[in-house]
Amino acid sequence: MKFIFPILAILVCLGAAYFTWTESEKFTDVQDKRLVAISTNKSVTAKADVAGKNIADEKDLLEQSKDSLALVTQSVSALASDAVTLKSDLAKLDVELEGQNAQFAELEKALKKVQAIFAAIGEDVTMETLPVKIAELEEGIKAKRAKVEDLEALIDGAKSSLASKQADVKSLVKRKGARNKRIARNAMEARITAVNQDWGFLVIGAGANSGFTPQTTLLVKRDGRLIGKVNPSAIEATQTIAEIDLKSLSPGVRIQRGDSVILAKPASN
Repeated sequence: MKFIFPILAILVCLGAAYFTWTESEKFTDVQDKRLVAISTNKSVTAKADVAGKNIADEKDLLEQSKDSLALVTQSVSALASDAVTLKSDLAKLDVELEGQNAQFAELEKALKKVQAIFAAIGEDVTMETLPVKIAELEEGIKAKRAKVEDLEALIDGAKSSLASKQADVKSLVKRKGARNKRIARNAMEARITAVNQDWGFLVIGAGANSGFTPQTTLLVKRDGRLIGKVNPSAIEATQTIAEIDLKSLSPGVRIQRGDSVILAKPASN
């Protein structure tokens, strides 16, 4: 029994030592794992910090990119507006250039015409001598213009004289025409187309167109012999109704259809 307790004590000590060693191994493993976890956690935390910083940097870059994009967009819009303005200005310049080219072409044509004129008169003209020649031509034109004005004045006087003479000629022609008409009326002889003995009037185949008026006295003749007088009472363009002057008729004489009438008083010439 004396040896049992020591042995038990030894066994207990051995068990305690084994348990202590076992737990120590476990603690060591746990401690190692804990240290590894701590190290891993620190590494992950460091990486997370780096990633966060990178994300922040990326955000800053993104904001800068947005600002740059806005500036670029504004620049592009401004450039587009400038391009439109430049196109408009270019179109205007093209129009002005076309106008200037047309003017140059007209000037060249005019110069060629001037050169052709001087070539026709046998003189050599250059751009240097052209102003002198133009001045000489202007002086010559002024002199010729003065002569033309003098001639125009003479022509105007001649025209005035001619107009006066033409007026005199027209007056003479008019007077001659009126005289001829009067002579023709004096020589005029018309026929009686109808006679009404009961009412004492007759119809003559001539009227106002032949110069008859209400004051005209007409003589009736037959076979070249006067037989009476009639007085117009109604005058139309081509016929006249006249009253028979019964007192002018010879006894037993009656005016008949076909008798002639003439003016009792010839018109003066």
